[in-house]
Amino acid sequence: MASPRLPLLLRLAPLVLLCLCLSPVCAAGRVPVSVYYETLCPFCSAFVVNDLARIFHDGVSSIADLRLVPFGNGRVSADGSITCQHGEGECQLNAIEACVIRLWPNAEQHFPFVQCVEHLALTRKWDAWQSCFQETGLASQPVIDCYNSGYGRQLELQNAAETNALQPPHQFVPWVVVNGKPLGEDYMNFEAYICSVYDGKLPEACKGKHLAIAQHTRASGGDKRNPHEVAVALAIGIALWFGL
Repeated sequence: MASPRLPLLLRLAPLVLLCLCLSPVCAAGRVPVSVYYETLCPFCSAFVVNDLARIFHDGVSSIADLRLVPFGNGRVSADGSITCQHGEGECQLNAIEACVIRLWPNAEQHFPFVQCVEHLALTRKWDAWQSCFQETGLASQPVIDCYNSGYGRQLELQNAAETNALQPPHQFVPWVVVNGKPLGEDYMNFEAYICSVYDGKLPEACKGKHLAIAQHTRASGGDKRNPHEVAVALAIGIALWFGL
């Protein structure tokens, strides 16, 4: 004869799984990182090439969910036309990079192309951006089709809406947001912020950086309750309520 408790346990299964996934038993989720930038901004190009690229070599990319949002300080007029801070060439490259990001959503795939274009921008050779297809191995035709069809412009309008909706509003570019927190002028320290909020096994590159930020966090906001304590308390409460 089946135990009368079985249906109750089945009903509780989702809650139990939720408690487990709030605990260290579950693999930690990647830290969301959004970079708002424009393609021909020297500061943005330098950040992409010299700093952001580093996470793909030191292992930090394995704990980060990187999103690139090319638009920056552009403006959208009432008629929907887009004006970019560094001219029409920047508008074109913003749309091209937006197409590449949409066609290859995995940052491991699209970032090399973006890095290649931004390296050319740094050396004032951005007109040769199509050479980045050969350098990275990405197919050029889908990107050209995306741009020529006007879809790239639609992607730029989406990026404009997202950028303009930032709270607090972005003050400059690159504007880096880690786990919902805008870093402002401390954006060069973005890896330390990623390491400080990642709740799992840290890559070697995080050592030292994690500790420095963690100490600052404890000093400024260490009274927040640990989510794992909340999960344990929830599990105990469920068990007591149902007499398990």
